[in-house]
Amino acid sequence: MKIHRLPAGIYAVNCYIVYSENTLDGIVIDPGGDADEIKKYIENNNVKLKYIVLTHGHGDHIGGVNELKKSFKVPVLIHEDDVELLQDCNKNISALMAMGCVELDPDKTLMDNDIIEFGDIKAVVLHTPGHTKGSICLKIENYLISGDTLFNRSIGRTDLYGGSFETIINSIKTKLLILPEETVVLPGHGQSSTIKNEKENNPFL
Repeated sequence: MKIHRLPAGIYAVNCYIVYSENTLDGIVIDPGGDADEIKKYIENNNVKLKYIVLTHGHGDHIGGVNELKKSFKVPVLIHEDDVELLQDCNKNISALMAMGCVELDPDKTLMDNDIIEFGDIKAVVLHTPGHTKGSICLKIENYLISGDTLFNRSIGRTDLYGGSFETIINSIKTKLLILPEETVVLPGHGQSSTIKNEKENNPFL
């Protein structure tokens, strides 16, 4: 398995391109912008893109979705509780961001414990509300792609539409901190971490 991180858009969202080195089937997670750069990587590495997966519906994570979908004609997946964000640029706050209003309908909605299969890889969906109602993390082998739920020594903000501090803390403690300590955390912004590091050093936990 290959995981390529590409800081995307003016908000430097960590877009992850995950694909099988055996079959080249892959997914793009949170293409926040710079769709041309994402497209170039996919084409240069012969990745057979299967899905665009969104950890949540905020504007800084979806800025490149429409362009990538137009190029590759693949389904867009998001948790069912964040569909309203994806469809409303005031709720997803892209209307207030530099990229302007971004709205779209997902092709498929996700639920807790759903499995996204691509090639010989399986991504397990963990519903972790708190940053938004429909925030998810993806567990792929020994990696956790944590979106804006868990960061290196921090957590996602909870003051936007659908956010809740109590809910995000509960999500992290009941869904993420129970994972093996060696699990590598790949967040939506900033540097990577591990579950062990967050247990020992995250001031919010």
